[in-house]
Amino acid sequence: MTTTETPQIAILGAGIFVKTQYLPRLAEISDLVSVKSIWSRSEESAKSAVEIARKIFPDVKCVWGDEGFDEIVKDGSILGVAVVLAGQTQVDISLKLLKAGKHVLQATSDIENALSSYNVICANLSTQPIWAVAENYRFEPAFVECKKLLAEIGDMMSVQVIVEGSMNSSNPYFSSSWRRNFTGGFILDMGVHMIAGLRMLVGCEVLSVWAITTHVDKTLPPPDNISSNFLLENGCSGVFVMVVSSRSPKIFWRVVGMKGTLQVERGNQNGRHGYLISLYSADGQSKSSFYPFSGVTEELKAFIHDISEAKKGSGHKAEPRSSFLEGARDVALLDAMLESGSKGGAMVQVKQF
Repeated sequence: MTTTETPQIAILGAGIFVKTQYLPRLAEISDLVSVKSIWSRSEESAKSAVEIARKIFPDVKCVWGDEGFDEIVKDGSILGVAVVLAGQTQVDISLKLLKAGKHVLQATSDIENALSSYNVICANLSTQPIWAVAENYRFEPAFVECKKLLAEIGDMMSVQVIVEGSMNSSNPYFSSSWRRNFTGGFILDMGVHMIAGLRMLVGCEVLSVWAITTHVDKTLPPPDNISSNFLLENGCSGVFVMVVSSRSPKIFWRVVGMKGTLQVERGNQNGRHGYLISLYSADGQSKSSFYPFSGVTEELKAFIHDISEAKKGSGHKAEPRSSFLEGARDVALLDAMLESGSKGGAMVQVKQF
């Protein structure tokens, strides 16, 4: 495709994630999309990201401040916008873009009020803009494959999600001010991705939770540890344990069934970071396969495909895995755990959307 044929998008935000993840991933699929503009609140920040982007998208524009934001809103050639901003502000920004008819891809944050606002916006527009949730593990090939393998382990008996993170001073996100002033802190910011993986893997909703939260590492915002029991709608119970900063990082999802066990573990193989899937059968046999990280690329591809089809007016339905409703369900589950923790482990029903 030529630049004029490929759908054009804008990026709002010029921070670490844009520079280290979005721009490299968009470079991989530059035949499918063109980045027309990158916006930030300050000129300096916007220029720092544009400098990187121009290596792949030489015509990308640098815009900033209120004037730059208005320019993106009014630019009819920009079909979609990736909103990669602080959690406290991104929903308001996204709603403004959606009201202007732009398709939006953003991470999850303040959900319940946002959904009702989105429904009002859609009711007043002739075509419904796509609101997609980014950075969710439903697009990782490892979880897509695990969903297929789940039937092989028979009736589900137990589920475990163990997250021992590495959020210390050597992590580029450690000093992120908005994450430190964000309700739920790193537990919500990091944990929502793990919850997306859990829900994708088990294929059903969590009904209720019982959790204990603690604050041990004073260099981190509270809470920095959570241990939760949860009950699935299929009757199976499970545990979700998260330590924001561990000296020995380890992350895995494990489902025990009547006929075997299925496990997904974060790790690396031959210098590539990704996920190791292990399937243990009742006869003592096991088989494993490794899937490199590629979820961000896959979700960007899906978003680009969706906005291209929407432009044709073909009545195309957006990719369900990136539905903002799925993001709402991820956040609702983690919110319920945090609420239970604040109540000393009281049982909390998970809001259903």
